Amino acid sequence: MIAYVKGTVEEIREDSAVIDVGGLGYSIRVSADTAARMPGVGEQAKLYTYLNVREDGVSLFGFLSKDDLAIFKQCITVSGIGPKGALAILSTLNADSLRFAIMSGDAKAISRAPGIGAKTAERLILELKGKIHMEDTLVGRETAEYGAAVNAAADTAQKREAVEALVSLGYGQAEALKAVNAIEGIEDMDSGAVLKAALKKMF
Repeated sequence: MIAYVKGTVEEIREDSAVIDVGGLGYSIRVSADTAARMPGVGEQAKLYTYLNVREDGVSLFGFLSKDDLAIFKQCITVSGIGPKGALAILSTLNADSLRFAIMSGDAKAISRAPGIGAKTAERLILELKGKIHMEDTLVGRETAEYGAAVNAAADTAQKREAVEALVSLGYGQAEALKAVNAIEGIEDMDSGAVLKAALKKMF
């Protein structure tokens, strides 16, 4: 299995990228969101990959973070959603937005993805809702992908406390997390200030 591909970006398209690894070019399917966040041509990139083997061929699907790869793998466990369908969903919603949609039962947001109808979106929500947790959307990523561990840990603690407080007040986890994530300058705020700012977002 190919866990990841790391090399020089040779080409980027809306749905694919070519990475040169020691003179060998890997054509990798990517979401539109991943393509938009890729380093430029000639720069170094690392894509975590999923190898899809079918009778008619072999395809590599790539993601800039293990988190994106994880939600992709969860999507393809749902009946009726293959790798291409999962990639279409992640081209419309990033990983956290997709988790919000699943937790809040927002089938409409998911069904905006090309080739994903309302019934398929509802099935995805039904099958994954119990597997998606609030902690999955908080800042808790690998240092190499998302910045300094100390800052990330502090950010997580502030967000977690504020979200837990909002939930205790009767708000849903998904809407509480959306409100907290929408706050600007959160790194300079304590949990009390974050909670007050989040409450203003609720109205």
